[in-house]
Amino acid sequence: MAKTTKRRALLIVNPNARNGKGFGGAMRTELERGGLELFEHQPREGETISDVISRERDHDLVVIGGGDGSLNAAAKGLMETGMPLAILPLGTANDFARTVGIPADPVEAARQIATYKVHPIDLGEVNGHLYFNVASIGFSAELAQQLSADAKKKWGKLGYGIVAARILMRSELFTAYLEHDGITEKIKTLQVSVGNGKFYGGGMAVEKDAAIDDGKLDFYSLEVDHWWHLLRLLPSLRRGTQSKWNDVRAFPTTEVIIRTKKPRAVNTDGELSTWTPAHFKLHRQAINALIPT
Repeated sequence: MAKTTKRRALLIVNPNARNGKGFGGAMRTELERGGLELFEHQPREGETISDVISRERDHDLVVIGGGDGSLNAAAKGLMETGMPLAILPLGTANDFARTVGIPADPVEAARQIATYKVHPIDLGEVNGHLYFNVASIGFSAELAQQLSADAKKKWGKLGYGIVAARILMRSELFTAYLEHDGITEKIKTLQVSVGNGKFYGGGMAVEKDAAIDDGKLDFYSLEVDHWWHLLRLLPSLRRGTQSKWNDVRAFPTTEVIIRTKKPRAVNTDGELSTWTPAHFKLHRQAINALIPT
């Protein structure tokens, strides 16, 4: 009987992810049982996760144990090397895992990796920064700014809710200028979001039918008069049906530029990465991922 050749897997576990220190025997056993030979590496001083991927590109695939921030840090290396990505959801929100249907239980996710096929997925980009899920300007960016890594690790999704309520009560509309599809628009908004995937912020949905491989970015802008009007929008924001409301501007695109009167922070996959003016574009089938299909 022929011996099955194990696939060489570069394993990178973020110990700072909310459940990063929980990686252990059960997950490792499931990965090895699924035909993977694991080679664990960590970034050296001054390195990023993408640097590790580029340095160790002779492996057959990359297994990232972490949250959305860890995936974001891996995006450049994955795009440059073409190595397939597998995910162990060890973060706070794990929005990308939710988007593609990977189980929230990391042990079960490790078990199922062997059953997944390699599938090309899209990436978003803003000002040279790649992202998997959603990029936002306004309320969500301020939330990312205020929600420390320690708070995310300690309180999880509860931390999102507590800080979000506090920020929301003092949020104000700001003026932005949009350029997309040959159109220029002036808007007053509480938040603009540009989604590549579907979920963000621990379970909010940018658009109900959004997919990570649909070849488009989904834009929406919350143009409410007062923050408390968001309360009636919350169910729609969770389902991704907010475009039906008159005070929500929404459209699909592949490129959009957002300018503001003063520089505003841009949040990508839960991390502050750049400032306006923000030039968003889509990278079609940018990386390969082992996901349910």
